[in-house]
Amino acid sequence: MATYERKSPNVLLHSLCCRILQKSEAAEVFPQFQYAIRVVGSNFAPTVERDEFLVAEKIKKELVRQERERDAALFAELHRKLQSQGILHQRWAILYLLLGLAENPRRPTDKGFSSSTLFTQALAALPHSTPLEPTSTATSTSRPSSLPLAPPSNLPHSGSSCGRSGFHSITPQPSQGPTPTPESIYPGQIHPTPTDASHGLPRYGSLWSQGLIKTTSSTSCSHRQNSNQNVVHPDGITGDGEVSEFALVRDLIFVFQGIDGRCVHLDSAGKTYCVNSKTIVPSPLRGAVARLSELGWLHNRLRKFTEHRRLDSSTGLMCQSFCVALHQELKEYYRLLSVLRSQLQVEEDQGITVGHEEQLSMRRLLVWTYEPRLRLKTLAALVDHCQGCKGGALATAIHAYTLTGDPLMKRLSCRILSHVASPLHALLVHWITEGELDDPCQEFFVAANPAVRPERLWHDKYSLRKPMIPSFISTEQARQVLSIGKSINFLHHVCGDRTLETKSKNMLEEVGISSSNDGDWLLSAERVRSTYECTAKHLLHILSSRYQILEHLGALRRYLLLGQGDFIRHLMDLLKPELLRPATSLYQHDLTGILETAVRATNAQFDSTDILRRVDVRLFEVSEGDTGWDVFSLEYHVNGPIATVFTEESMKLYRRAFHFLWHAKRTEHALTDIWTNQMCNGRLLHSLPELFGVLHQCNILAAEMIHFVHQMQYYITFEVLECSWASLLHAVHQAGDLDHILAAHHDFLDAVISRCLLEKESWAMLTQLRTIFDQIVAFQGTQKALHQTALSELHRRLEYHRLVELRPEQGEWGVTAEEERQEMEKVQDFQKNFVPKNRSKLRVLKQAFQVRIAIAPHPHRHSHPPQLLAHNKEVGLDPSSSMHCPIIENGR
Repeated sequence: MATYERKSPNVLLHSLCCRILQKSEAAEVFPQFQYAIRVVGSNFAPTVERDEFLVAEKIKKELVRQERERDAALFAELHRKLQSQGILHQRWAILYLLLGLAENPRRPTDKGFSSSTLFTQALAALPHSTPLEPTSTATSTSRPSSLPLAPPSNLPHSGSSCGRSGFHSITPQPSQGPTPTPESIYPGQIHPTPTDASHGLPRYGSLWSQGLIKTTSSTSCSHRQNSNQNVVHPDGITGDGEVSEFALVRDLIFVFQGIDGRCVHLDSAGKTYCVNSKTIVPSPLRGAVARLSELGWLHNRLRKFTEHRRLDSSTGLMCQSFCVALHQELKEYYRLLSVLRSQLQVEEDQGITVGHEEQLSMRRLLVWTYEPRLRLKTLAALVDHCQGCKGGALATAIHAYTLTGDPLMKRLSCRILSHVASPLHALLVHWITEGELDDPCQEFFVAANPAVRPERLWHDKYSLRKPMIPSFISTEQARQVLSIGKSINFLHHVCGDRTLETKSKNMLEEVGISSSNDGDWLLSAERVRSTYECTAKHLLHILSSRYQILEHLGALRRYLLLGQGDFIRHLMDLLKPELLRPATSLYQHDLTGILETAVRATNAQFDSTDILRRVDVRLFEVSEGDTGWDVFSLEYHVNGPIATVFTEESMKLYRRAFHFLWHAKRTEHALTDIWTNQMCNGRLLHSLPELFGVLHQCNILAAEMIHFVHQMQYYITFEVLECSWASLLHAVHQAGDLDHILAAHHDFLDAVISRCLLEKESWAMLTQLRTIFDQIVAFQGTQKALHQTALSELHRRLEYHRLVELRPEQGEWGVTAEEERQEMEKVQDFQKNFVPKNRSKLRVLKQAFQVRIAIAPHPHRHSHPPQLLAHNKEVGLDPSSSMHCPIIENGR
């Protein structure tokens, strides 16, 4: 004989059937073998708690009761060895079967029941925990039902053998499960009813179909004898032609599982269940059927949703968790159906007829299914509300159902939300502990762009998906969560620092989602905040201590915003000869050498080597007619982590600001030269009385220009740069994370660009201001030419007078008539041509300058902006004066 290891389960099961029934022919045990196959392949399970220890103790007590102490000790030793080997995984089931087999021979059997009948009933007594169709997906391993529904009163109590084990003994006690019938095994065949059990296997086809199966219960016999007038026919039709309530209840239990019954079925549109039009049903029962059949429609709705979403892997983990939660709720619903089906089977076995007080009536069915119907309605509404949602949006949709005053709905919604939030919790913890995202279905509210370069990691790689932020997480909390993960990634990939993992790993692992007592789902704000502060503080410490972020901010203020006064002044003096040349003749290495000379000659030499190494010369693109002043600029090179703060966009703004401030400083430098020339040449040119008016006009115009430029420099230096710089330093010292520093730096540059009239809205004013700068430079050239010509004229006249005085001493005439005539012609030419010409030039320059800075609107020009009028009135300038200063703080 082959060993058991080589036998299939079917062969072993067939041998077991032959051994129990004491039959040797396969045909004789075939019906029982078929039914055993059905039972073994089902999800039936006993209704008792699966406790191996309790079953083993019960076996030992039974052996001791029979005065078999040695067998009890041997059983305990064998059970201990069985536990230590770990070969069998269903030890509890085996012990339970042994206990049941040991108890059965001691119980008396009724006359007329053969061993095959007893075996069939023992197998059939398993209670249902799933729908009766093979398509059921419910399992028997779920926790006990939480539905507060009282079981039928006539079910066996826990004190009986059936209540203890879930299996009926071989004595024909009332069963809890469906009794096997020949019709269920061989549908469509005729099964005769034997008169004696000794003739073979009893056939219960006709008896079962008529509800007349005999049992040993005298109560069942009396029930049947007192109600012969209500006998139920095989098709469920009573004697008067109407469908019995029992038949409708039997159909409804199938309808509850989405299976059509004989009288109740789903309509052709698939929208509702209805009673067969050819069936006669009383109106009260028809209304009850309509209400109860709603359970079947709700069940189908939930099953369709879960099956569809389970096949779609793109919905994500949170949607899959939602389907699992729905399936768990359906399993509880299937438990109720199992109880109802068992009750109905008991009625069939006991012959309880219509109208009996213990009958499973339509009214009782309405009461027992009231709360499950509310649950399924809530779940169906939740499914409709969550259509098309995934990730955080799905959690938000479910969380909306927890904000209700109905305790049942609130508990149900919170239970569903707990399942859905589990993947979100895992993603959240992984993000804030490791800085990594494992979100292939894009369910998390943090999005990542892997194509972003490392230098743009902080700005562009990670962002918030606002539609995916759950409603129980505030926007500020979501921003903090985003900042935590970004900080970890920035430290790892940009700064090359991993010390944060050893410092705050324990704190980071504590963050999670919790449920408060009232059912509100909240992100632990305190833990998130503490983790956020710890991570941000560490990042700022690394940037300030290792990468000197504040020192680089100061360097940009000193060099690109001209805050280092001595260095800028000396650099301009050294560069002046070079920058006066055409831009095409400049070479960057020559200018770089001059820059290094200016650094070594001023206090800039005391800056750190790293800062001085970053300061360089930059030449803009050359246009036709440009000089060195038009293309020169300083550059500050940034790389590494500081490039996150000083981005390419911000460096462009710094260059724009430098270009404007450099031209303003050049204008101030030109006015200094104008004032120096006036002081140096003023006394000499007093010898030319015809120039008094021209020089006076020149001095007045120079004074107006100096006043304008000084006021403008005061505004730029103190009102714009210093105030904005003070605000920036205050914001940086108060910053909680890197985002706050970036925002403060952005506000600083925005204020500088806006108040220096460099934004697009102020281009007209900026153009006017640059025209004024050009006029001041033109005035410098005009005064320089005037002084040079006047000094040449003065030198010629002094030479003529010296010659007149020297010749008489030599015995000659002072001058001849020809020389005197030539001298007079030169003086008249100077007085009549040169002086009026320069007076006209100065008048044109003065008028052009005053027109540019005039406050009152010119009839042929647009009126000035109101900020200009307001500021000049604020500083006490007379609107009627010809000297006005357009100090404008745009957006102030």
